[in-house]
Amino acid sequence: MTPFAQAQRQLKAHPLALDTALAAAVLLCMLASSFVNPHGQQGVSWSLRTPDAFSLLLMTLGAVALVFRRRTPMTVLALTGAVSLVESLTGDPRHPVAMSAVVALFTVAATTDRPTTWRAGLLTMTVLTGAAMLAGPLPWYAQENLGILAWTGIGATAGDAVRSRRAVVQAIRERAERAERTREEEARRRVAEERLRIARDLHDVVAHHIALVNVQAGVAAHVMDKRPDQAKEALGHVREASRSALNELRATVGLLRQSGDPEAPTEPAPGLDRLDELAGTFRNAGLRIEVARADQETKLPAAVDLAAYRVIQEALTNVQKHAGGEAKAEVSVVRVGPNIEITVLDDGRPTDEEPPQAGGGHGLLGMRERVSALRGTLTTGPRYGGGFRVHAILPVKTRTAATGETV
Repeated sequence: MTPFAQAQRQLKAHPLALDTALAAAVLLCMLASSFVNPHGQQGVSWSLRTPDAFSLLLMTLGAVALVFRRRTPMTVLALTGAVSLVESLTGDPRHPVAMSAVVALFTVAATTDRPTTWRAGLLTMTVLTGAAMLAGPLPWYAQENLGILAWTGIGATAGDAVRSRRAVVQAIRERAERAERTREEEARRRVAEERLRIARDLHDVVAHHIALVNVQAGVAAHVMDKRPDQAKEALGHVREASRSALNELRATVGLLRQSGDPEAPTEPAPGLDRLDELAGTFRNAGLRIEVARADQETKLPAAVDLAAYRVIQEALTNVQKHAGGEAKAEVSVVRVGPNIEITVLDDGRPTDEEPPQAGGGHGLLGMRERVSALRGTLTTGPRYGGGFRVHAILPVKTRTAATGETV
């Protein structure tokens, strides 16, 4: 940091010292001007003169008042204006006592609003200039009288310009801080959304495959002694379900890798094209499923395709877990206008474990979040006479929130 910058920083840290130095500088300027006669005598352009004691007192009072200009700017303006008015009426009008009033007016303009500046500036200019023109010893058109008008106007204008510049700088700083806060909030929001999305994916993968593994392992344990071939088949299904779970977990966790980590799996996200495969895994676990499709092989966006698959997967997992061993599930995928409608029904009876309710459970919550993120609707609840119903309506064309473009 340069010596000048250090001195400026210290002065800003001690405003009273800065105002004292300014008051001393103004007093020196007024004293120097009071000893000079700009008109001179006998054809000389300027000459020296000796100011009277009363004018020196007024100059000193005006300069001392400037020390307190930051604390009470209006009071200081009133004091310096009164001193200048007394000098204009009783003393030598060529003495620059009005310089202290100009500095005080500058301070008022720099620290208050524009209407206050206009009122204070016009009042100061009118009183000092009018008193000098009407009651002063010089002719009303004398340049000293016009000088008071000009200098007070300059003081008010300069102070207003300084205040405006400070306001602009402050506004720019506030906009920058607000933009920084907005970026941080947006980053936190995106992180939270990504965390919720990954949590939904993990829940769907784990709940589905672990439920199948549990069922098949139970079947294997039950028939191990009497029907080893059927137990071997059940263990094969356990192996397939666990392998699928590991693959999907690896793909999901791969989203968390950094740029320098090994390449994540490139297997595409599941969609309705794998619906038959999904139904087959549940049939292997003993669940009776009927699948009906009337979507005319609609090509869905990736987000909609994945959401539809996950809704069916989670609904069938809940049937497997809660509806009992004799339950039957019906899955329908229908294209209705601009939407794709998915319905999963079961006719099962609750087991000892309570079935999912319409508004509770992480699985149902995850389905609702997926569907709502695509601006769709999801309704769930028990069926009349027993069973459970899951109905999702997803738009075939999604609209991004940032750009408003359809996909």
